[in-house]
Amino acid sequence: MKHRDRTPEQDDLLRPRLVDMIDMRHELVKLAGLIDWEWFEREWAGFFPSASGRPATHPRLVAGLMYLQHTHGLSDEAVVARWVENPYFQHFTGETFFQHQPPIHPSSLSRWRDRIGEEGAEWLLTKTIEAGRAAGVVDDDRLSRVSVDTTVMEKAIAHPTDARLYEKARVKLVALAKDLGIDLRQTYARKAPRLAQQIGRYAHARQFKRMRKALRTLRGYTGRVMRDIRRQLDGLPEGAVRDGVAEMLARVSKLLHQAPKAKGKIYALHEPEVDCISKGKARVRYEFGCKVSVATTIDGGFVVGMRAMPGNPYDGHTLAEALEQVETLTDMRPALVVVDRGYRGHDVRGPRVLISGMRRGLTKGLKAHLRRRSAIEPEIGHMKTDGRLARCPLKGSRGDAIFAVLCGCGHNIRKILARLRALLAMLAAWIADAVRLSPAADGGWRHPEMAA
Repeated sequence: MKHRDRTPEQDDLLRPRLVDMIDMRHELVKLAGLIDWEWFEREWAGFFPSASGRPATHPRLVAGLMYLQHTHGLSDEAVVARWVENPYFQHFTGETFFQHQPPIHPSSLSRWRDRIGEEGAEWLLTKTIEAGRAAGVVDDDRLSRVSVDTTVMEKAIAHPTDARLYEKARVKLVALAKDLGIDLRQTYARKAPRLAQQIGRYAHARQFKRMRKALRTLRGYTGRVMRDIRRQLDGLPEGAVRDGVAEMLARVSKLLHQAPKAKGKIYALHEPEVDCISKGKARVRYEFGCKVSVATTIDGGFVVGMRAMPGNPYDGHTLAEALEQVETLTDMRPALVVVDRGYRGHDVRGPRVLISGMRRGLTKGLKAHLRRRSAIEPEIGHMKTDGRLARCPLKGSRGDAIFAVLCGCGHNIRKILARLRALLAMLAAWIADAVRLSPAADGGWRHPEMAA
């Protein structure tokens, strides 16, 4: 027998709702009720003003996926895949019925990040602070006392050795010439890879004289390919393609001529903005990425400010900008700031700044707050191990700025979820005690041993 086609309204009546499938006491369900989703629907709708074409992705879906992504340390592909499997994820992002297909392609998250920019990411962080206030994780008293420190958010690049950079530049130039139809005199496709491997062997054997000689040869190979393309650059038509080739040639030329200790060195051809930062660590002498300023509450470690600081500035020069962001996100200026000795020489006026090692003129309460300065270190460690602050996959300085703020959002969400789980556990324990001590049928009280 052939069944009649059902209307969408009849299909919805037959489909189970998410609220009937999940535990409404779950922390993600409680958190969804604390976030002001209407703000995203109202403000983010302006990023897609066109009335023609395919409708834009729902703003709450995108904001929720970004929160979940950085809460659980997932990639774009992983968070979309887990969304299909997890009904709590779907409820958190505003779905009514359980969905069996991905809501968006993972690349949509990249386009949304590019559209909202750092300002949109800071609004995401602001909404987590508001949710933290509603959940009781932070209050105005805690927000008035903050701790500020810097860390390094490494970039998703390979370790930048000279041999690897020279060989990578040669491979890119050869591929570029092939795409443009440029005939090269020689590509060194056989000699250069072998020589790059041999340089690594010389370095491992501590035969540095041979290593430097082979390195000069490899640099000569890359330079010859670069000059060969440059001689034929005039034959290309003027436009964006020719400008792109000229930019790549200039970047490779800077790579080949940069001094060992020069400023503004190139450590990755696809990420020329990467900085080499030395933090004095015994296990890692140098880190390649971007410096990030982190501001958390002294009590609780709740993130109230995250900002990327490109160019590896002195820590003391970043304090004023970090406190300005804290005031913007929380609508209040901190009264007390504790920092380490790297911030000596700052020019902040207004809030009281306590630097590690200060002794004179401090009350017992201020000394207690100063001893709590080091509590920001494990918070940064959790953002790197539990979150995604350890490695930034986004491109350019703009990607660093957006990614740093989103990592702060994920840290705050984890704090709020932990608080909600603790409250649920306390409620469950209270109910269990009430049931054990409930009155018996004869009017007396049931003792736990008698009940057993």
